Amino acid sequence: ATQLVRYLYRKTEGKLPIIGVGGVDSGEAAYEKIRAVASLVQLYTGLVYGGPGLVPDIKKRLVELMAEDGVGTIYQAGGIDS
Repeated sequence: ATQLVRYLYRKTEGKLPIIGVGGVDSGEAAYEKIRAVASLVQLYTGLVYGGPGLVPDIKKRLVELMAEDGVGTIYQAGGIDS
Protein backbone atom coordinates (compact mmCIF):
# COMPACT_ATOMS: atom_id res chain seq x y z
CA ALA A 1 0.00 0.00 0.00
CA THR A 2 2.84 2.40 0.79
CA GLN A 3 4.55 1.65 -2.51
CA LEU A 4 1.30 2.61 -4.24
CA VAL A 5 1.24 5.94 -2.37
CA ARG A 6 4.74 6.70 -3.70
CA TYR A 7 3.81 5.61 -7.21
CA LEU A 8 0.64 7.71 -7.31
CA TYR A 9 2.47 10.73 -5.94
CA ARG A 10 5.07 10.52 -8.68
CA LYS A 11 2.51 9.87 -11.44
CA THR A 12 0.26 12.75 -10.39
CA GLU A 13 3.24 15.01 -9.65
CA GLY A 14 1.71 15.71 -6.24
CA LYS A 15 -1.36 17.38 -7.73
CA LEU A 16 -3.90 15.07 -6.07
CA PRO A 17 -4.39 14.26 -2.40
CA ILE A 18 -3.53 10.65 -1.62
CA ILE A 19 -4.98 8.74 1.32
CA GLY A 20 -2.63 6.22 2.92
CA VAL A 21 -4.61 3.12 3.86
CA GLY A 22 -3.84 -0.44 4.78
CA GLY A 23 -2.06 -1.73 7.83
CA VAL A 24 -2.07 1.50 9.80
CA ASP A 25 -2.02 0.24 13.36
CA SER A 26 0.92 2.15 14.87
CA GLY A 27 2.81 5.41 14.75
CA GLU A 28 5.45 3.74 12.59
CA ALA A 29 2.87 2.61 10.04
CA ALA A 30 1.23 6.04 9.91
CA TYR A 31 4.61 7.78 9.59
CA GLU A 32 5.61 5.46 6.76
CA LYS A 33 2.55 6.63 4.81
CA ILE A 34 3.28 10.27 5.62
CA ARG A 35 6.90 9.95 4.51
CA ALA A 36 5.62 8.48 1.25
CA VAL A 37 3.52 11.69 0.84
CA ALA A 38 0.08 10.54 1.87
CA SER A 39 -2.06 13.64 2.42
CA LEU A 40 -4.25 11.74 4.87
CA VAL A 41 -3.89 8.49 6.78
CA GLN A 42 -6.92 6.27 7.31
CA LEU A 43 -7.29 4.29 10.51
CA TYR A 44 -9.96 1.71 10.16
CA THR A 45 -9.02 -1.87 10.95
CA GLY A 46 -6.25 -0.69 13.28
CA LEU A 47 -8.80 1.36 15.18
CA VAL A 48 -11.20 -1.58 15.37
CA TYR A 49 -8.53 -3.81 16.90
CA GLY A 50 -6.60 -1.15 18.83
CA GLY A 51 -9.56 0.83 20.14
CA PRO A 52 -9.77 4.59 20.65
CA GLY A 53 -6.52 4.60 22.64
CA LEU A 54 -4.70 3.93 19.37
CA VAL A 55 -5.10 7.56 18.25
CA PRO A 56 -3.17 9.19 21.11
CA ASP A 57 -0.57 6.42 20.90
CA ILE A 58 -0.04 7.15 17.22
CA LYS A 59 0.14 10.90 17.82
CA LYS A 60 2.77 10.45 20.53
CA ARG A 61 4.86 8.14 18.37
CA LEU A 62 4.60 10.50 15.38
CA VAL A 63 6.12 13.29 17.46
CA GLU A 64 8.98 10.99 18.47
CA LEU A 65 9.62 9.82 14.91
CA MET A 66 9.56 13.35 13.56
CA ALA A 67 12.10 14.40 16.19
CA GLU A 68 14.34 11.50 15.14
CA ASP A 69 14.16 12.76 11.54
CA GLY A 70 14.76 16.34 12.64
CA VAL A 71 11.49 17.68 11.27
CA GLY A 72 9.10 19.95 13.12
CA THR A 73 5.90 19.44 11.15
CA ILE A 74 4.09 16.65 9.35
CA TYR A 75 4.42 18.69 6.16
CA GLN A 76 8.20 18.61 6.43
CA ALA A 77 8.10 14.83 6.86
CA GLY A 78 5.97 14.36 3.75
CA GLY A 79 8.06 13.13 0.88
CA ILE A 80 11.14 12.02 2.76
CA ASP A 81 10.75 8.58 1.16
CA SER A 82 9.12 9.44 -2.14
